[in-house]
Amino acid sequence: MASALPVADAPQVRRYARTLVRRHPRALVAALGLHALAAAAGLVAPRLLGDLVEGISRGTSAVTVDRIALLIAGFVVVQSVLVRFAHLASARLGERVLAELREEFVERILALPLPTVERAGTGDLLTRTSRDVSALSKTVRFAVPETLIAVVTTCFITGALLLVGPLLALPCLVAVPVLWAGTRWYLRRAPAGYLRENAAYSDITDGISETVEGSRTTEALRQQARRQARTGADIRRSYAAERYTLWLRTVYFPVAEIGYVVPVVATLLIGGWFHLEGWVSLGQVTAAALYAQQLVDPVDRLLTWLDELQVGGAALARLLGVADADPPAHPSSPAEATAERGLAARDVRYAYRSGRDVLHGVTLVPEPGEKLAVVGPSGAGKSTLGRLLAGVHAPRSGTVTVAGRRLAELAPDELRRHVALVTQEHHVFIGALRENVAMVRPTADEAAVRSALAAVDALDWADALPDGLSTVVGAGGYPLSPAQAQQLALARLVLADPHTLVLDEATSLIDPRAARHLERSLAAVLAGRTVIAIAHRLFSAHDADRVAVVEDGRITELGPHDQLVRAGGPYAALWHSWHPTPTPPSDQR
Repeated sequence: MASALPVADAPQVRRYARTLVRRHPRALVAALGLHALAAAAGLVAPRLLGDLVEGISRGTSAVTVDRIALLIAGFVVVQSVLVRFAHLASARLGERVLAELREEFVERILALPLPTVERAGTGDLLTRTSRDVSALSKTVRFAVPETLIAVVTTCFITGALLLVGPLLALPCLVAVPVLWAGTRWYLRRAPAGYLRENAAYSDITDGISETVEGSRTTEALRQQARRQARTGADIRRSYAAERYTLWLRTVYFPVAEIGYVVPVVATLLIGGWFHLEGWVSLGQVTAAALYAQQLVDPVDRLLTWLDELQVGGAALARLLGVADADPPAHPSSPAEATAERGLAARDVRYAYRSGRDVLHGVTLVPEPGEKLAVVGPSGAGKSTLGRLLAGVHAPRSGTVTVAGRRLAELAPDELRRHVALVTQEHHVFIGALRENVAMVRPTADEAAVRSALAAVDALDWADALPDGLSTVVGAGGYPLSPAQAQQLALARLVLADPHTLVLDEATSLIDPRAARHLERSLAAVLAGRTVIAIAHRLFSAHDADRVAVVEDGRITELGPHDQLVRAGGPYAALWHSWHPTPTPPSDQR
């Protein structure tokens, strides 16, 4: 069962938002300043219209009317120009902030321990990297700038309304209780609602991806109905979550509509009464009514984008929560200082689920420069042991050390200089073949890259590609076969040049004859390095210096191939079942 990644709480989101604001003070001040000037320019026309109405009511000349009309037109043009540059400044700031958010999120994702990613499941991670990033993108690009514009404009219009006449600002207060109560009701419910909506979408993605990846198994076991039922249940939960947020909007938006239309009507009615009483002039009522009408747009914009801000806030909380996914440091006792130069695992235990260990007190100390094969039946714990030795997992108890230091205490870059893991799962990145190999050592020259490819028998087919090592591979590029992708991963390993390598079925996608030749080539290149090979093909064990047999999470045998075969134990049974012919003499290896 997948365990969703954590979600940041509201204080964390607010702190991060404040951090973003502090990073770009000049750009933010420039954008707000332009919006303020644009809002100020837009306030002139209603005041001039009010003066025009007042002047006409008292009698004025055509020249005065023409002059006021030209002034109004001039300020409208000025406002348009300022709005254009204000939106441009906001867009630039938004894109810059969005780029930083994406880069930081990628860094957080890449820094996650692999066990955390595996526990989270595909759906949650995919949803955060796609749907949540997209939602946050819309918020940063549009919702935040539009909200800032609305706030600035509302403040300026309110100030202008007070300057026209404090009495005429009173009708607008009618809307305050309505908007305050409606917004408070909405904000209490919306964040949790949108978090549930995103989590439900993660479940859908997770279930569908599992169904697609395991389609053959599903069909073979006739589990189609069960998978369909799972997908149907996920969709129903997502529908219920989205229906809830839709219900929130259908209640809140009509209340908001009433809240910002009422002030216009109230200003006209109450302002007319004030004029009849002689408290205000007709020009003041006209200007106040126009300002009240102008308030509709920014308030409407503010309340409309408030919903989008809730969506973006939920997305940001999920993205920031990735940083909290790192498991706490293991509380086991610190490793004792030793004189060991290489890798050592002592009394390690590990459990994927609490209370269900898959490794039980395993101790394994490879000799520096030794090739150690780890064999055993499927599900015995071989790959789990390999991941512990490579520092991918941390043991529940016991220690895994390199040069006397616990692997869990090493930074990723330092860890990979000591130990590297290659499994049967490989990835070809978009880019030139040369870049795919050199990514582990970007400073490597052409000769080093070619030498690494030659070490894994890949240079011939690499040179035969349309553009040689410059051929673009990966998604949309030249397609590589699974075996070629595996050779590419091994070439990276050769170029990385760690002193200890953990190979977990690293040649499983290559046919047995080619794999045999490749392993012999690798053995020559990796001479002097410690190699821990986890394999089902027992010729790897036959070529090893020692063999460790893992059964039910324990090492039951450890020794050279010939000695274990003569002992007639579990390894001998495995060897004879896989290789029924007589064992070749040691000098023929």
